[in-house]
Amino acid sequence: MTEPRVQPDPAFALLGLYETALPEVYGYLLARCGDRVLAEELTSETFLGAVAACRKEHAPPVSTPWLIGVARHKLADHWRRAEREQRGLRLVHDAECDVEDPWDEQLDALRARQVLESLSVSHRAVLTLRYVDGLPVRDVATHLGRTIHATEALLTRAKTAFRRSYQEKEGRDA
Repeated sequence: MTEPRVQPDPAFALLGLYETALPEVYGYLLARCGDRVLAEELTSETFLGAVAACRKEHAPPVSTPWLIGVARHKLADHWRRAEREQRGLRLVHDAECDVEDPWDEQLDALRARQVLESLSVSHRAVLTLRYVDGLPVRDVATHLGRTIHATEALLTRAKTAFRRSYQEKEGRDA
């Protein structure tokens, strides 16, 4: 009688990549959320999600760029959860702004980061995915679970809020 062979766990492919990918994934998340504790939690969720994905029948090849993609999804999931919590706690009243106003000024990186962190979760998420990650609006909409039209409207409101807050901070810092 032949004994069944034990198949190696496909998630072991992550072990060889873990030490080099961990700082990349953590750095990606920290640069986008600005919160060490949150970045650590999301990094952990990323690797746990990657283990689960590796064990599926048609698992993708494991690589650092693939893990960064998993991290992007975990961050977008976090932003969606946070936005739902905010909506549950208070009524958000955003005014539509139909003004086309390209902003050609040079942004101060530190001030821009501070302003971005002060915005609502939904505004921070849409601006980060669109302008920091450079994703097209279609992909931003997919990550945020919104329609393209709703994402464009959110992006317009987020840019207006960012611009207003940036200019206010600029006036205080002068």
